[in-house]
Amino acid sequence: METDSQASTTTPEPQKVRRKNVFSKTRDAAAPEFQLPTGLKFDSRLEMDGCEFLRLLPAESVPAVFFDPQYRGILDKMNYGNEGVDRGRQRSALTQMKDETITAFIHSISKVLTPSGHLFLWTDKFHLCTGFSAWLEGTKLNTVDLITWEKTRMGMGYRTRRKSEYLVVLQKLPLRAKGVWTIHNIPDVWKENHKPNGWPHRKPVELQQRLIEAVTGPGEVVVDPAAGSFSVMEACMNSGRNFLGCDLNG
Repeated sequence: METDSQASTTTPEPQKVRRKNVFSKTRDAAAPEFQLPTGLKFDSRLEMDGCEFLRLLPAESVPAVFFDPQYRGILDKMNYGNEGVDRGRQRSALTQMKDETITAFIHSISKVLTPSGHLFLWTDKFHLCTGFSAWLEGTKLNTVDLITWEKTRMGMGYRTRRKSEYLVVLQKLPLRAKGVWTIHNIPDVWKENHKPNGWPHRKPVELQQRLIEAVTGPGEVVVDPAAGSFSVMEACMNSGRNFLGCDLNG
């Protein structure tokens, strides 16, 4: 007779560990109702100083800001000698920003962003390599991603010629993606033709539209305090968001 010790035993199947999904296609970080300050208007080309404009906005009121500074560093420190010719002349004619000005913009942007809101900061290879962390000191902004824009157009360069620009993705604390970032098929190298449209630094509308749709909901507000060609306004209008922004040249 078979004893208990001799009885066959069946090894239980290991339980499948259910992994927690880190992705989400829905937002739970809706921005608060936005109170439009007096004198400002949605979806219009406001002509004013960007820092003054940002000071008018309520604190922690917008989920997304785009900022494309007019960098002076590449012109001052890597003198190519083409500032009087074609695109060089267009570039040098723009009002250039010193580091102190860029820092002031970013500090003001940090204040108007909602918790977990995003700043999309356009930069070039020079500032990407030399570093921009000093601009973020004293803010609640942290770098969370980087997108390379391959614009299929040859640019400046002493050793290699620039065909790309870079978009640094920063997020205000607390850092999180689930429930905040809802589109997960945006490549980190984005190919879109450069379309100057009379503006030497015009940015890719389709990329900006996808990012806007990823981090905001319909009807929410997207800000650009140095709008230049107002490509962000076009991206907002294509995606059903409210654009609010300005430029010194209107």
